[in-house]
Amino acid sequence: MTTRDDRSKRAERLVLLGGRGQAVAAGVVWLVGAGPGDPELLTLKALAVLRSADVVVHDGLVSDEILDLAPVTARRISVAKRKSRHSHSQDEINRMLTAFALEGLTVVRLKGGDPFIFGRGGEELEACREVGVECRVVPGVTAAFAAGASAGAPLTHRGSAQAVTFVTGHAAQGGEPDLHWESLARANHTVVIYMGLSMATLIAARLMAAGRAGSTPALIVENASRADERRVTTTLAGLAEAAAGLKGPAILIVGEAMALAQASLLSETDGLRAHA
Repeated sequence: MTTRDDRSKRAERLVLLGGRGQAVAAGVVWLVGAGPGDPELLTLKALAVLRSADVVVHDGLVSDEILDLAPVTARRISVAKRKSRHSHSQDEINRMLTAFALEGLTVVRLKGGDPFIFGRGGEELEACREVGVECRVVPGVTAAFAAGASAGAPLTHRGSAQAVTFVTGHAAQGGEPDLHWESLARANHTVVIYMGLSMATLIAARLMAAGRAGSTPALIVENASRADERRVTTTLAGLAEAAAGLKGPAILIVGEAMALAQASLLSETDGLRAHA
C-alpha cells in the first residue's frame, strides 16, 4: 500500500529528476499566510488548512509553534531564504510544489506574513497554473499590520495619513529599489518599507532629497509580534542611525502618524537609541 509519505518522497525525487511518474489524481497547493510570528495571529482558515496538510513547505521565519500545528504525519520541508543565503532557488520551490500536488498530495506552502505581500506568492501561483495544478490562497497578517498595532501607531489616520504604500527595500536582483521617490515623499502619507534595514541610509536620503521633511516621524520594528520584538521610534533624518544596531527581520515605517508610536524599553547593552 502506498502511503502519502511514500508519495511525497517520490514527488521530491521527481523534482530532482525533472520528470513525472504515472498519472494520479492531482492534489492541491495552498499558499497560506502564517502571519508575522505570533501563533495567535494565525487565521482560523489557515489553521484548518495546515491541519489537512500532507506536505508543509515553509519559510525559515515560520515558528516551530506554528509548524507543530500540522499533522505529525505531514512532511516538513524548509526552504528558508535570507539575504545572500538561499537553501532553494525559487524555481526549485515552484517545481517542488507542483510535483507534490501532481502526486495527489495536499501541499501547504506556509509563508511568513501574507503570501501576496512581498512573499513571492504570485510567482508560485503562476507556476501552479502553468502545469494545471489547483492553487488556493489563504491571506495572513502581514508584518506591517503587526508592527503598527504593537506600537500603537495606525498606518492610516484621518488627520495625518490619508494614504499608505508598501514598498520593498531591495530590487529583484539586489541593489537599490526602483521607486518613485517623489510620490513617496508626499506629506500625510505612510510609507512601509519591507526588507529595508540594510538600505535605511539610502532610503532616508532618497526620501529627503525628494522633499520629505527630515523631521517626519519614523518607526522601526524588529521581529514584529514575537516575544523578542523591539521597537525604535525616530525621525526620517535619524532612520539610518536607529537601524544601525538592528539585525532584522524588521519593518521600517515613515509617516506623520508614527508620532503615535511607542518605543519598547531597550537596555544600554543593546546599542540602540530611541529617538523621540
